[in-house]
Amino acid sequence: MASDSLMPRSESFNARVRGASHIDFKTATTGVAAKAMRNELSALVNTVKDPETRKAFDTEMQSFFYLFTRYLSERARSQQLDWDRIKSPSEDKVVPYSKLPAGDASNLNKLAVLKVNGGLGTSMGMTGAKSALEVKDDMTFLDLTVRQIEHLNTTHRVDVPLILMTSFNTHEDTLRIIKKYANQQLRITTFNQSRYPRIFKESLLPCPRTADDDKKHWYPPGHGDLYNALMQSGVLDQLLAEGKEYLFVSNSDNLGAVVDEKILQHMIDSKAEFIMEVTDKTKADIKGGTLIEYEDQVRLLEVAQVPNEHVEDFKSVRKFKIFNTNNLWIDLKALKRVMENEGMELDIIVNPKTTDDGHAVIQLETAAGAAIRHFHNAHGVNVPRTRFLPVKNCSDLLLIKSDIYSLRHGQLVLNENRMFENTPVIKLGDHFKKITQFQQRFKKIPTIIELDHLTVTGDVYFGRNVTLRGTVIIVANEGQRIDIPDGCVLENRLLSGNLNMIEL
Repeated sequence: MASDSLMPRSESFNARVRGASHIDFKTATTGVAAKAMRNELSALVNTVKDPETRKAFDTEMQSFFYLFTRYLSERARSQQLDWDRIKSPSEDKVVPYSKLPAGDASNLNKLAVLKVNGGLGTSMGMTGAKSALEVKDDMTFLDLTVRQIEHLNTTHRVDVPLILMTSFNTHEDTLRIIKKYANQQLRITTFNQSRYPRIFKESLLPCPRTADDDKKHWYPPGHGDLYNALMQSGVLDQLLAEGKEYLFVSNSDNLGAVVDEKILQHMIDSKAEFIMEVTDKTKADIKGGTLIEYEDQVRLLEVAQVPNEHVEDFKSVRKFKIFNTNNLWIDLKALKRVMENEGMELDIIVNPKTTDDGHAVIQLETAAGAAIRHFHNAHGVNVPRTRFLPVKNCSDLLLIKSDIYSLRHGQLVLNENRMFENTPVIKLGDHFKKITQFQQRFKKIPTIIELDHLTVTGDVYFGRNVTLRGTVIIVANEGQRIDIPDGCVLENRLLSGNLNMIEL
C-alpha cells in the first residue's frame, strides 16, 4: 500500500519514479500529479467528522491512491503489450469441459458462491439494482440464484452460502430485497465494493469536494475490486474460518452461471488456484476479453487494452477463438496468500466518461479475470455456451422470457421441442430499448420455439398469442406504426412500413 494514511506528509511521491534513466515530460509530471492528488484526497478525508467512518474512508482512499499512482507510472512509461508476442494459449492452458471428471457432491461443503451485484440496469432504463429485474415466471435474477442454491443445499444436505458484492448504487436496494429470503435454506452475506472518486481528465484531480458529495462524482471500480473488497470487509477471513476453500464468482445477470460439480472436482484434482470459464467466440462476442499467453504467462486481454491498429485483429474469431464468461473459480487460501504477501496488481482499464455538464472524466477500473496471472496452475475451462446467458438488453430478455427456456429449480433449461441446439438471434430496435417500452409493446411474449432470426425496428406492437417462425423481419418506417394482431402466425416474413407482407 502506498502509505499508512493519506493525512498530509512532507515528502512527495517523486521517489518512486526517480529511477528512470531519462526523465521525459510525462515522468516529470507524474510526481506533481501524485502530490496534487494526495493533497486533494487528504482534504476529502478531513471532511469526515466521525473517527470510525473517517478511518474506513481513509483506507478506501489509500487503495484508490495506490491505483492512481500505478496509472501515472504506467502512463509515463507508456507500456503497451508487444502485439507480436501475444499468443493463443497452449492446449494445456484451456481444458475442454467434455474431458472433466464427474463431481463428488460432498465437495460442495467447501464452496461459497459470490454474485457481482453492483450493476444498475441503466442501459435498460432501470433505476435500481439490475438483479431485481423480473426475468422469468415473475422471478428476478436474485430469486433464481436463491432457488438454485437452496435446491443444492437441500438436495445434497450441504451448506453453500451466497455472497453478494454490491456497490454504493445497489447496496440499500439489495439489503431491502434479501429480507424476503429470511426463511430460505441458505445464508446470504452482503458486502459493499469500493467507492472511488472520478478524476477530471485535464487536471487529474478528483471530482468530489467532500466525502458525501453527490453520487455522480463517484464510481464502483469494476469487478476487479472484488479481491480488495473481500479482504477489507472481513468476508474472506469469515469464509476461511467457516472451512470454505473455494469461491465461485459470476455476474448476477448471467443466468447460465450455476454451480457445476464437475468444474469444482477438476479444480480440486488439478490443484488449480484459479479457473476461468471461457467459451467459443461467435460474431456476437467480439468485445469479450480473451485468454492469451504472454511471456509464458496466461493473462486476460480486454478490448480496452488493445492498441487501435489491432482492434479488428482482436475481434476476429481466427486468432482469438474463446472469450471470458467472467465465471471464475478461486482458491480462497491462495487468494489470502496473494493479497497478503504478493499483492494483486491487476491491469488498469481507463474508462473515459463525460459528465452531465460536459466535463471529460476518467474512471480507473480493473477486471476480476486479470487476477489469473497471480495464481499457480491457473487455466481456462472451455464450457458450453449454456453457461453464458447474460441479459444485457431487452433482446436478451425476450429470449429468456420466451418458450425457448423453462425453469427447473431456478435453472434455465432449453425446451426439448427446439429442433436446433442454437438459440434464435434476436435484434430489437431502439423502440424496445427500455424495460417499460418492452413491456408495453408485447401484450404477451410470442411463441418462438421455431424461430431462427427476428429483427424489429420502428414503432411495432405485438398482440397476444403471436407465433414467430423461421426468419421474421419487421420494419416500421418513420411515422408509421405496425400492430401484429392477436393470434397472428409469421413464418419467413418481411413486414415493412405500409404493412406489406413479403414471403422470404
